[in-house]
Amino acid sequence: MSVTDAVSVFAEGTFEEQILELVNYLALSLPEDQRPNYVQPFQDVLTTQEGQKPIEKDEERRRKALTLVLGEVKGLGEGSEREIEGFFNLLLSHFLTLLPLDAPETKEQLATLLQTVASADAPSSIKYRILSNIFNATPRKSGLRLPVHRALIELASANDELDHLAVSVSEVEKWLSEWDVSVDEKTSFLKTLFDVYTKSGDLDTSYLYQLSYVRSIPPSSPSAESAAGELIATALRSPTTFDFDPLFRLDAVVAAKNHELFPLLQIFLNDGLSQYQDWESGHADVISKYNLDKTQLERKIRLLSLATLGFQNVGRDLPYSAVASAIQVEESQVERWVIDAIRAGLITSKISQTTRTLHIIRATARAFERDQWEALEKRLVAWKTGLSSVLEVVVAAKKRNVPEAPAATPVTVTPTGIEASTPQPQETVA
Repeated sequence: MSVTDAVSVFAEGTFEEQILELVNYLALSLPEDQRPNYVQPFQDVLTTQEGQKPIEKDEERRRKALTLVLGEVKGLGEGSEREIEGFFNLLLSHFLTLLPLDAPETKEQLATLLQTVASADAPSSIKYRILSNIFNATPRKSGLRLPVHRALIELASANDELDHLAVSVSEVEKWLSEWDVSVDEKTSFLKTLFDVYTKSGDLDTSYLYQLSYVRSIPPSSPSAESAAGELIATALRSPTTFDFDPLFRLDAVVAAKNHELFPLLQIFLNDGLSQYQDWESGHADVISKYNLDKTQLERKIRLLSLATLGFQNVGRDLPYSAVASAIQVEESQVERWVIDAIRAGLITSKISQTTRTLHIIRATARAFERDQWEALEKRLVAWKTGLSSVLEVVVAAKKRNVPEAPAATPVTVTPTGIEASTPQPQETVA
């Protein structure tokens, strides 16, 4: 369920009537003969005694009445799903109106309410609905949205239903930039998301949250280096991660230059198979420590080397021998490696078995810095020059092929139709 799918609250009646409606709903779980005694304390608070202000003008008394109701919410109640949702919508409308949203007591009361909903013995669908309504009703920039979304995430994770939330990583990052929460709270929340998606087996989404998590950690934090090291290991272990440039844009990763995996990360960003083999020969213990697969690492560095060779030769034909030399394989294996690189999205090319060449159409740059910008500039200049030449040829061809337009013949409209007429000489008046 999307957290943007909310039910509007249309509350009717006075404050006293609405509070009593909530209390009477809670009393449904009691035997009928016990309900009057249960409701009485609430009626006492709502009744205006002599000398008191009317409750509509007495915010303290209204807040006390709401607090009493919140204290009695032990589950979802005995109503239908529609009644349950209506109860929590009405309760939430008073919660957000009467309680100061930035007060620690409000956060504690919300945490208790969220725990009550999440742990209730009820279908997950109604729990998702209630939590989503709470999320959407809470002001957009309020820090209270964070614990609500955490409750949704934990509920979905417990039921193996993370896909029900339909929330993207970019949306979460946008929310975190808006919410009034501390850096530590943001970091903790992103760590929770990283953990639950890792547990679910969705490693692609987990990796994106891990990037966000490490991005949120100040480089001076005691946990920064270990978190950066684990991120590097995750990227190296992943069979589908080939873009290592984003890691070098994270302060925590750059600050972890003394980490034992940092040199290997640099090789995967800039170097080739020979440099990897040199590193691997002296770091068997590091590979084992971080549960890295040597076969997988060798495959990835070969594909990245092929991508680099392709980027340097976009628009050209590469002989099989050049490809084989770059990735250190036999020429008979070149086609298999090229197909693997195409499937990984690293290059787009045409294979010619007749000429034993590879025509590079597109290739991914492993990093985009000065050298890559200069190469791009040269290609754009060449492309512009080529277009100018084509345009000149097209214009010249049009000039040769377009005949001169004949002189227009005057047309006269007559009662019997349209007739062409011959221009008559005009008399000149002296």
